[in-house]
Amino acid sequence: MSAGVTRQGASAWLWGLVWGAWLLLFLQQTADAWLREVPWVIWCGKLLPLLMFAPGMLRDRLRSFIWLCFMCLLYFIALVQYLFAAPASLLAQTGMLAVVALFIAAMMYVRARGPELRAGNQPATSPEG
Repeated sequence: MSAGVTRQGASAWLWGLVWGAWLLLFLQQTADAWLREVPWVIWCGKLLPLLMFAPGMLRDRLRSFIWLCFMCLLYFIALVQYLFAAPASLLAQTGMLAVVALFIAAMMYVRARGPELRAGNQPATSPEG
């Protein structure tokens, strides 16, 4: 974790939710690629954008979470198209649930964690002045 600050309250819960939704979306994209038997280039296009942000997220860099939110929009567009093509597909519904949960959880995590990190970066003041 950056700045030696521990997650508290809402940010700890949201951090777990972000990783749960991230894993669900990653597994959904993997299963989709597997079932459709797509070439390896498509596998990379589906999975690398998610993997690209994982190191920064593990280091608790809020910028990685923010960019992950932008990347979620691309997954959202693809999943909306998938849902219109196959509305009864459980895989498409799972992906939509995962991407919406990931976007909201990451956005809320940044909102909750930002003040904690800023509070940890401020220098300590002495009572004397």
